[in-house]
Amino acid sequence: MNKYTVMICDDKEAVHESLTRFLNEDGIGVISVFDGEAVLTEIERNPVDLIILDIMLPHMNGMEVCRTIRKDNDVPIIFLSARSEEIDRIVGLELGGDDYVTKPFSPREVSIRVKKILSRTVSVQQPIRQLLQYAELSIDLDTMEVFVGEEKLDMTAKEVNMLSYLVRNSQKVLNREQILKAVWGYDYYGDTRAVDAVVKRIRKKLPTENVHFSIQSIYGVGYRLGGMA
Repeated sequence: MNKYTVMICDDKEAVHESLTRFLNEDGIGVISVFDGEAVLTEIERNPVDLIILDIMLPHMNGMEVCRTIRKDNDVPIIFLSARSEEIDRIVGLELGGDDYVTKPFSPREVSIRVKKILSRTVSVQQPIRQLLQYAELSIDLDTMEVFVGEEKLDMTAKEVNMLSYLVRNSQKVLNREQILKAVWGYDYYGDTRAVDAVVKRIRKKLPTENVHFSIQSIYGVGYRLGGMA
């Protein structure tokens, strides 16, 4: 029996065949769909552990699919795209993508990336009975919930882990490489722009009034959680 199940969404049969072969060899089950709307329908019926999502899809493109999924689901997403421009990669990460692979790609490399992300997902789900606090901000790591005062904020697991790392190292200036290794893992294949994308999402969710903390940008270095600037 397969330990994990991955959904592949691409409109090219050859992509499904090559990825499925390598994933199956690694003991990973595969569900194949061929358009964006089918992804949303299928994950309601068959929850999966990760989605490999092409950006250029019929009926509903991959970016729109990711935006819809991220409203209430933190399933890891790896984008596939023939577009290699930096702006496309950044947009994909800002929308909540966990990785971005440009075509043509190595099926073996994608399979390795899938396994790395799945291994981190398992560790994220391990309960840690601990409460982190900084000013009005508190994080319950047992339930993966974030509060500012009495208000509960809606955050993904990646955002909670990022914020937890900043709280644990409050007042310290952390460079992007440090954050990337701590939150994504030492063997993460992505780049430091993933850090900027998650910080941007967190900032949008944090209140800026009647609080005494903020995520501060340190030019040319990274970030620091400290008092209001």
